[in-house]
Order: sequence, then structure tokens, then C-alpha cells
Amino acid sequence: MKTLIELLSAEVGKAFETAGYDEKYGKITVSNRPDLCEFQCNGAMPAAKEYKKAPIAIAQDVAAALNGCACFSMIDAVAPGFLNLKVDPVYLRDYLTKMRTEDRFGYAPERSGERIIVDYGGPNVAKPLHIGHLRAAIIGESVKRICKFAGNDVIGDIHLGDWGLQMGLIITELKERKPDLPYFDENFTGDYPAEAPFTISELEEIYPTASAKSKDDDAYKEAALQATYQLQHGNRGYLAIWDHIMRISVEDLKRNYENLNVHFEWWKGESDVQPLIPGMVEDLKKSGLAHESEGALVVDVAEEGDTKEVPPCMILKSDGASLYATTDLATLLDRRQAFDPDQVIYVVDKRQEMHFLQVFRTARKAGIVKDGIRLDFLGFGTMNGKDGKPFKTRSGGVMRLETLIEDINEQMYTKIMENHEADPEEARETAKIVALSAIKYGDLSNQATKDYIFDTDKFTSFEGNTGPYILYTIVRIKSILTKYADSQDATAVSACALAGAVNETDKALMLELVKFHDVMEAAYSEIAPHRICAYIYDVANAFNRFYHENKILGETDKQKQQGWIALLDLTEKLLETCIDLLGFGAPERM
Repeated sequence: MKTLIELLSAEVGKAFETAGYDEKYGKITVSNRPDLCEFQCNGAMPAAKEYKKAPIAIAQDVAAALNGCACFSMIDAVAPGFLNLKVDPVYLRDYLTKMRTEDRFGYAPERSGERIIVDYGGPNVAKPLHIGHLRAAIIGESVKRICKFAGNDVIGDIHLGDWGLQMGLIITELKERKPDLPYFDENFTGDYPAEAPFTISELEEIYPTASAKSKDDDAYKEAALQATYQLQHGNRGYLAIWDHIMRISVEDLKRNYENLNVHFEWWKGESDVQPLIPGMVEDLKKSGLAHESEGALVVDVAEEGDTKEVPPCMILKSDGASLYATTDLATLLDRRQAFDPDQVIYVVDKRQEMHFLQVFRTARKAGIVKDGIRLDFLGFGTMNGKDGKPFKTRSGGVMRLETLIEDINEQMYTKIMENHEADPEEARETAKIVALSAIKYGDLSNQATKDYIFDTDKFTSFEGNTGPYILYTIVRIKSILTKYADSQDATAVSACALAGAVNETDKALMLELVKFHDVMEAAYSEIAPHRICAYIYDVANAFNRFYHENKILGETDKQKQQGWIALLDLTEKLLETCIDLLGFGAPERM
């Protein structure tokens, strides 16, 4: 289904051609002077240079050619050569009626049917999720949903950090505390215990303790490095401990991500691609791409035209150890073998941009990825507190993600109980839904690449550009539709047909709704969830103006009322679709 802009531009293009000019000048845009018109065409200005004619004369010729066009209710040629246009209410109604009945509201992206992997999350196992993990999870989940809505086969990959020094630190600390465990007995040949020698709470205490010790005690750090080496080279007891760490950590991660309504299809980590590294490194050497530099193995990736220095991509350190780049390259190789993706999108802190530039260039030069694959880096900015510094707890520590969610849940529960007489249990469930909207919308409404202020007071407000405001709008629409259905019958809403706009407020709402296709295409092609946030905020504002100026349920003209009910039905469905793409839902009542 073509966008309204495309259809109207085609009509204006035909008028240009009829008037004796090139149709390419017929492109229209949304008016930047809504007090004068809804759409405008500025094509007469550039056309004037080609045809050596005054732009106002060209605009008048085109306006004359448009006379009688069913698309427009107003066509004005104004100096110095603008075409001011208003869309015909019946034409607008017919377009929205088609949207209402089409799959995905008629959204048909140019690029679809592909296999896309979204790499987001990236937590280290054995560590609790903290607010530093929030943006990757929220943005990545939304990007995945947007790509899927566009008709693609999309896989969310958590890419666990499960093979580094933190494992050696945990093993070393556990050995100091419980040296008699069979995992540390080199002569033990039996089956290791099925139950882990630690709980998730103990595990989360063990790692920071070990990390702190390693910074002050060189012997302890060396022991941890040695434990890491032994784990990575197949020490049987250490692998059994690693299995326990993985099982307990992944269970806890899934629970925490579930609280964020974030779901991954691919639960693999750095450890899974270790077997691919030796062969990959050998191939890089044989091809001549990899060479030694100061004892390390590197691939030169600088290119002519680079505006800044791009250092070589280090594949192996001088001691033969692999790095993040090595693992990321092996992961791309693994993904090619498992999925053969057309696109891989990385949702990662923007400070890692150079790292991924090196990895992408190495992968292409080495043929690790197929020709034509899109490798996209969506680097996100920092989530800061009101002081402009990275968000911290009141005591100055890094806040656990679980704690942040609980705090905002409690804040929303208090607001709900203060504003309404509500059943406490129902209020708790509603508070969770609204709190999630506050967290996610608060993040996603900002352009991902920019830093932003995480202001809980602002984000939990029911006024302004916030998640709770959007949900309150949706719930208000649901309430009207429910009351109408109760006064008629169960099929009353779906049976209502859209009518042409009867006043300024319902037409304004219609004009916001028809932007859906353009917004979705921008969100998809630009990998930009904030586009959807801006759209639903404009729709919510347009609906609320319409709601306050019209007595929908009290309207005595049944045909007009039914047209409005149909309009509300489409508005509600579009808004609910959009918030689902952002990763949250709406309650039935608030």
C-alpha cells in the first residue's frame, strides 16, 4: 500500500506533466505552515530555473491542471511559487478505511523477507544485570521487533560474556573458600555433584570479592589467570564449575530480562565459538591478511579516505591469547554457518565504534561474511542522572537493574493508589505495566546515539511526552470503545465505518494516523525506534484534542458517531501496535 504522500505526489506530478513540466517536480511534503495548509509542493521553484519562467506562473499552471482532482479540497498557488494543498476528507476517509482492513495497516517495506540477527544484551555471566545493561536490552528488543514487523526472519542474540577472566576469578575464590570440593581434586574421576556449590546470591558476591582481591594481590591475579587458562584448555573440574555458573546465571538472566519484556532467540556466548578460532586464525595467516606486529597477530584495516586513524585489528596477543575482536569474528563465522544472515545489527555502547569498525573490515576482507551482507553498528549513548553524570544509586554505586525496576514499580503503584480507589492487587499489576512503559519510553523517545537524562519523576508522569501519558490515552480510547460496544452489541465497533472528517479536530487526528507508513519505514531503514515514539506522541495529542472538543458517546447523529468510533478503533489499534514494537503493552484500566 503506497503512502498518502506518494499517492498525492503522483497526482501533483501528473498535473506538472499536464501543464507541460517534468513530473519530477510534483513531490509534496507535509506543510511547515499548518495554519495555511496540510501539504505543500515547492517544485515550481527548481522548475523555474529549467523552464526560465516565474515560479508563481508555473504554480498557477499546475493548480489549474489540478482543478477537479478528487484528492484535494483546496489548491492554492501562492507567491513566490508554492502550492498549498488540503486533502479531500472523503479521499482521506477512503485511505484510512483501506489501512484499517489491510495486514500491517498496509505497510509494505521495500526491503523485507530477509534474515536479520540483532546482537544486543551482551551481559557477563555471574554478574547481576545493572543499569548499564538497560539501553542495550531496551533498544535491541525494539529494533528486533521493528525488523520483524517489516516482514523479516529476525533472531535476537544475547551474546553472553562467558569465557573471560571473570570465570578464573570465580574459580580461584571458590577454591580459597572451599578447597575440599571435588572440582579441585586432580585425582577425582567420579561424577561431579549435580547441585552447584553456590547460589546466585553467593555467586554475585564471589565475583566482586575476587575482582577486588586481584587488583591488590599479584599472586591472586596470577592464580586467576592460570585458572582461566586451565578452564579454556579443558580442565575437567573447572569446566564442571563453569557449567554450574552458566546454568544458574542464565536462569537469573532470563528472569530479569523477562521483567523487561525482553526475549532472546539465541542464547550463545563467547565459549560457543572457541572451537572455530584456531581454524579461522590459520586461514587469516594463510591468506596473508594477518601478520605479526610487535609479537601480536594483526590485520591491517586502514583504508584510503579514512578521516581518522584506524589501528590494525589485533587477532592474537603476543602470548597467543585471543581478544574480543577474535571472538566477534568467530561469532560472525558461526552465524554465517548457522543462519546465513543478510544483516547483523549490533546494539552496543557507542564507545565501541572503533572496535566494530575494525571487526567489520576484517570480516569483509577475510570473507568471513558473505558479499552484500549489511553489518550495522547502532552505538547508544550514556544514561545519565539529573546531575548529567552516569546514573548511580544514592550511595554512588552502580544500581542493579532489578532495583531500578522495583523502585519505579513502587513509584507507579503509589501514584495509582493516590489518584484512584483501586484494588491493591490489580493496582500492583497495572503499576508494573505502566512502570515498564515509563522506563522503555523514557529511553526510546531519545535518539539512541545520544546521551540522555534518566529522570524518574519526568518519566513516570501522566502528562507530557511519557510512556504513562501514552498508555493513559490508549486506556481512554479503550474505555470509550467498551462503553459504545456495551450500549450496542459485541460487533458494534467493528461494524462502524469511517466517515469523512466533519471538523478540524477529527481531520487532524486522521492526518496523524496516515503518517504510519512513513514513520515505520524511517524507523526500519534508519534503525531508529525514537521515530515511533515521536509518532505516537503526536497521535496521542491529536486524539486528546479531538476527545476534549467532541462529545463522542453523547453525539446524537448516529452516522457521525459511528464514523468517530471507527476512527477511534483504528487509532487504538495503531497505538497498541506501536507500543508493542517499543516492547511494552497497555493495561485495560488505569
